Amino acid sequence: MNKPVVTPKLPKNIPDEIVTDMKRRIPTSIVADSPEFIPTYESAGAACCDLKACLETDSVSIGPMETVKIYAGFRIALPAGYEAQIRPRSGFGAKAIIVPNTPGTIDEDYRGKMCVLLTNLRQEPVEIKHLDRIAQMALKPVWYFDFVPMDTLDNTERGASGFGSTGV
Repeated sequence: MNKPVVTPKLPKNIPDEIVTDMKRRIPTSIVADSPEFIPTYESAGAACCDLKACLETDSVSIGPMETVKIYAGFRIALPAGYEAQIRPRSGFGAKAIIVPNTPGTIDEDYRGKMCVLLTNLRQEPVEIKHLDRIAQMALKPVWYFDFVPMDTLDNTERGASGFGSTGV
């Protein structure tokens, strides 16, 4: 059988002492336009922190089936070996407002403005106000592929059946 065992390689530059408590908080550098834009966890058990709209006006209107880019008021330097994932707020799903590229990935080497894409799926405009919570952000470790070229792949019951072959 043509199946080598490959052990994933973890980033070597994150010392154990960076993990500061049982919640696995990782020190992360941030430059915020003001303290109110530093993302916050809204409960002790929250998996994601909330991002707020940093608008130059009091509000912005998102038209039906329109997508807008909204600045979240900060720039961030993620630790090596991590990504940030931008996700929709659950309350927005009920209002038919989505983050179209969910999850949006922020790479560890990105240093630009944090922005969120929001799409309005409703038939009427939706208003987003300055400082509204607009999305959630999760910090996740990144595993890197260590591709091993092969002549063939092992067989499975599914085989080469395409997308949706097990039901949609």
